[in-house]
Amino acid sequence: MMIRIPYLKILVTLMCLGCLSPFNWVRAQINREAVVARHRVVVKAMDKLASLSLGNGKFAFTVDATGLQTFPDFYAKGVPLGTQSEWGWDTFENTGHYKIEEAYKYYDQYGRKVPYTVQLNEPERAKATSNFFRQNVHRLQLGNVGLELIKKNGEAAKTTDIKHINQQLNLWTGEIKSTFTFEGLTVTVTTVAHQESDLIAANIQSELIKLGRLKVRIRYPYPTGDWTDVGNNFASANRHQTTLVGQNAQTGIIKHQLDSAVYFTSFSWTGKASLIAKGTHTYLLSPDKGLATFSFSFLFSEKKDSNKIPGFKQTQENSYKGWKQFWMSGAAVDFAGSTDPRAKELERRIILSEYLTKIQCAGSAPPQETGLTYNSWYGKPHLEMHWWHGLHFALWGRPEILTKSADWYFKVKSKAAQIAKVQGFDGVRWQKMTDNNGNESPSSIGAMLIWQQPHIISFTELLYRERKDPKVLEKYKDLVFATADFMASFAHYDPARRKYMLGPGLIPAQERFKADSTFNPTYELAYWQWGLKTAQKWRIRLGMPRNAKWDEVAQNLAPLPVKDGVYLATESAQDSYTNPVFKTDHPSVLGTFGMLPATDLLDKATMRKTFDLVWNTWTWSDTWGWDFPMTAMTATRLGMPERAIDALMMDIKTNTYLVNGHNYQDDRLRIYLPGNGGLLTAIAMMCAGWDGNEVENPGFPKNGKWKVKWEGMKKLF
Repeated sequence: MMIRIPYLKILVTLMCLGCLSPFNWVRAQINREAVVARHRVVVKAMDKLASLSLGNGKFAFTVDATGLQTFPDFYAKGVPLGTQSEWGWDTFENTGHYKIEEAYKYYDQYGRKVPYTVQLNEPERAKATSNFFRQNVHRLQLGNVGLELIKKNGEAAKTTDIKHINQQLNLWTGEIKSTFTFEGLTVTVTTVAHQESDLIAANIQSELIKLGRLKVRIRYPYPTGDWTDVGNNFASANRHQTTLVGQNAQTGIIKHQLDSAVYFTSFSWTGKASLIAKGTHTYLLSPDKGLATFSFSFLFSEKKDSNKIPGFKQTQENSYKGWKQFWMSGAAVDFAGSTDPRAKELERRIILSEYLTKIQCAGSAPPQETGLTYNSWYGKPHLEMHWWHGLHFALWGRPEILTKSADWYFKVKSKAAQIAKVQGFDGVRWQKMTDNNGNESPSSIGAMLIWQQPHIISFTELLYRERKDPKVLEKYKDLVFATADFMASFAHYDPARRKYMLGPGLIPAQERFKADSTFNPTYELAYWQWGLKTAQKWRIRLGMPRNAKWDEVAQNLAPLPVKDGVYLATESAQDSYTNPVFKTDHPSVLGTFGMLPATDLLDKATMRKTFDLVWNTWTWSDTWGWDFPMTAMTATRLGMPERAIDALMMDIKTNTYLVNGHNYQDDRLRIYLPGNGGLLTAIAMMCAGWDGNEVENPGFPKNGKWKVKWEGMKKLF
């Protein structure tokens, strides 16, 4: 059932003011703090998959059960104890003088040779070039700040020495309180993150301070250069330098110099303490033995700043204020009173996903798939995943967060234009695997993907719809139009069929198909038409004439490929459902009517048959975290809310949500933020619907087991 606001007068007034559309009257007032509070995270053991993070969207700091980063090796193969920032990148010296052109592979496409930046395994020089540009630049683990706990016998503490753990993350305030005992003595650590700066503050209470057996240890790792970097490479001491460049009674500054990066860590503390070097890249902050309580804070920054940094109390107040503002902004959902046994767990996943995407994905650049915790793909963002990372912010009434990363496309536009130019296309071809400055990384799959191309149109369309402000059109029109120009030029006219084709020379979102033989993938065809038509709407809104080329392509795209009454993954794969390999990875055919609205190309009855076939025969054990929300979105549009819930709660490993809320995939990807963002996107659609929807809560069963209260959600297109 749906809770309605009982005050008709208020509703009529809001509708008159344009605040509520005819179907947004389903909003209801929610005790947001109560909803958030019931999902406070509690950790009772040293669990390598239960580390907790603090942050602000551009910086994150992940702690173990001690409340700091005391045991990085123990957590290295779980959810690592990372410290990462948007600005923290490094490049190894290019001793081989490699040039990106050496990683080009030329594909026969549309009767000409088109270069793509791919991974090459031969000759040796080309392989080395590919590896260098995949590895560089790489995102840095900035530093490890943990406790140094000394046993009575003088030995360093091990994880097994930490007893009676009671750690709690207060999601409403962004505060972690960690209590444990060490050789019978209690330690309490309270940790908070500043919401505007790359700063962490902690307060420690323990008799161990008086005994001189508790200190704060700072260590600087060296980047591994591997696909992943978990922040515990304390070898390679001669390849970087750390220096204590400033200290007085209550502050200290450490400089860290790497291959191409240099940055600073500023410390501030209360009471007497000393900051001294212990080894080449390790420092100890030792509180005076006269103290029973010790507070300190530390700031990571690109430039040396001698100004006093906020202390613990100031940072705590900042965290409380910032998190309250976040939770009280935008949308909220409440399943209290639901009798479906899955409701409580689904609500937990939602609240924790809001928290995690706020600290990991809310910065001024698209995040990597593992956020600001540890590296995957060398720390580089994947722009096709930006849809899942960021779109939900607009649907949850927080468009200002999406705006920050959408604006990043201005920064990298020139490099996207260069890719299109080198390949002989118009406009801009958006990168897939990229870095903070928009450089394209060699990837045999990534370079051939195209479904990231219309994403910026999706983002800016939602930003415009928020207030229908013409200033948004003026701001983003060049991005939208250049995006559409590439799309129109990439589509190839087949005179025999008198249709525009996509491919060969691409890999669809379901990455199971060879680039040189794949053409007309179903989802991409629909996204191409939607993107071109939406870009055309922007021209009309701006009073500009229609773009004839866009119309020509959109109106004459190849039809969505059908065989035996269902949509194929691609026209080139007539064995889409008989070849077992093609029933693994993303079932992206469902995104055709889930992520996207109905296009002129779509037949809903055919999509319903396709959904049933995929649901019953897909190898769900070989999928990814965002596949379940995508499936739920398709089920919702098809009027199957029971299936939508079943999809979100499917008992599959890659649909696992850990105690800290992270979407677990496998031993390699222990966290996967596209799953968290995808869940939030699906929930918004299941509550508020989409353009033309007239069903209350279209994604929730009407069987009396779901009591859904929500407010502030926005419709999807």
